[in-house]
Amino acid sequence: MEYYEIYLILQNRWKNRVEHLNLLQRIEKKSSEFSKGQRRLAQYITENYDIAAYLTASKLGKEAGVSESTVVRFAYQLDYEGYPELQKAIQVIVKTNSNSIQRMSLSSKRYQEKGVLKSILYTDSERLRDTIQSGVDEEEFNRSVMLINDARRLYILGARSAAYLAGLMGYYFKMMFDNVIIVDANSTSETLEQIYDISDKDVMMGITFPRYSKRTICALQYAKNHGAKTIALTDNMQSPIVEYADCKLIAKSDVMTIVDSLVCPLSVVNAMVTAIALLRKDDVEKRLMALEELWNEYDVYNRSLL
Repeated sequence: MEYYEIYLILQNRWKNRVEHLNLLQRIEKKSSEFSKGQRRLAQYITENYDIAAYLTASKLGKEAGVSESTVVRFAYQLDYEGYPELQKAIQVIVKTNSNSIQRMSLSSKRYQEKGVLKSILYTDSERLRDTIQSGVDEEEFNRSVMLINDARRLYILGARSAAYLAGLMGYYFKMMFDNVIIVDANSTSETLEQIYDISDKDVMMGITFPRYSKRTICALQYAKNHGAKTIALTDNMQSPIVEYADCKLIAKSDVMTIVDSLVCPLSVVNAMVTAIALLRKDDVEKRLMALEELWNEYDVYNRSLL
């Protein structure tokens, strides 16, 4: 079977997944049980989820023309534990479906030009706090570290903005051990050609955040189907890549502007690189000493201040 045919098969399977639209599914399933006010609220959320995602329960009720108590009851009606959980579900839809133009519009509503620096720094710090409290599971993290340490070959794939995370991770891992492959995600054929012989002795790490890359999802599925151990670095357990991951590393992200916020994923990458370095301390020190000699010999770094 040709590489492109494999890609099309995996892509079509991915299209049939609708977990990331779970809120809309719940609304459709429960619609016959809604009161008049709840139907009005459901319609407002469905048509204006980009606005609703960041409103308080009181403000959402006002915008939809219902009471705050109706909003709270609506959350319970949909089997959420309260409005905060419903709000997070709305935000998942925003992150998954908003295009760059909608993101720009959303950022203009959320941020004022003069206060944008502190606002975004604050939001990033909140996401870091969320990741510490309810994001990356330490046991999953430790399992991922051991999988990488024991792998014959490590494949790392991140497409579009996530490519920078994959590149950074690969850059440091290549200093520590051999057989690290940063998969080129620029074209379908090149991606599949680089992973076609992946096996059960290998590990593949896929990195993707909203809007989720189909190529990364398909590649991780291909790797899992061929027996490789798989690790996903993504933003929540409803991410479409989670199904194909043996280990799930959840790092909170927030589509705040046209720029993807990857502060939390970057921290996870930093932690993973550090954990592997400590695990292979003696070998890593030897390799770094050799590299330092090479860098000095070829005058790689500016030493004018020394």
